[in-house]
Amino acid sequence: MRAALLVIGILALLVGLLWIGQGTGMVAWPQSSFMISQVQWAWYGAALAAVGLALIWRGWP
Repeated sequence: MRAALLVIGILALLVGLLWIGQGTGMVAWPQSSFMISQVQWAWYGAALAAVGLALIWRGWP
């Protein structure tokens, strides 16, 4: 169970950081993404990253 929490937490953290980068316009990948420079996606990414950190903390041995 701990391994699953760690894997899901790491994936959530990485996706959240990507969304923050896209929402703030710092990451323009992929170029056709509708999320680029849309600030609400940075907020969604921050929330997802926080959930990812909580899962990592909970799953840490």
